[in-house]
Amino acid sequence: MVHFLEIAKRIARQLLAIGRNRFELFLVELEQERGRLLRAILLALGVAAFGLLAGVGFTAAIAVLFWKLAPVLALLALTFLYGMASLLLYWRLRRLLRHSVLPETVDQLRKDRLCLEKHLAPP
Repeated sequence: MVHFLEIAKRIARQLLAIGRNRFELFLVELEQERGRLLRAILLALGVAAFGLLAGVGFTAAIAVLFWKLAPVLALLALTFLYGMASLLLYWRLRRLLRHSVLPETVDQLRKDRLCLEKHLAPP
């Protein structure tokens, strides 16, 4: 009976150590993701602000340049150009958001589960 308690204690300590290790990995990855997200938001805001300024300037220049020839056609062409750029950026954003969050933690938990299933499966 004492031998069984020692084994149970050792297993419990190992499980706690594994749990702590996985939790620390999770916290490290969470911090990395938080930093990445903050950088991405700041970069996106910068891109949006300067892109908007460039778009307004470009639109004004084209409108002034073609005002006597075909102002409506020039504005429609710019609208089409901006719409295509918007669709391209939307496609890239969707592709960016497909990436897995916390991949190392998820992978390690999957490996732990497979190991436990292997060792706990009946012979």
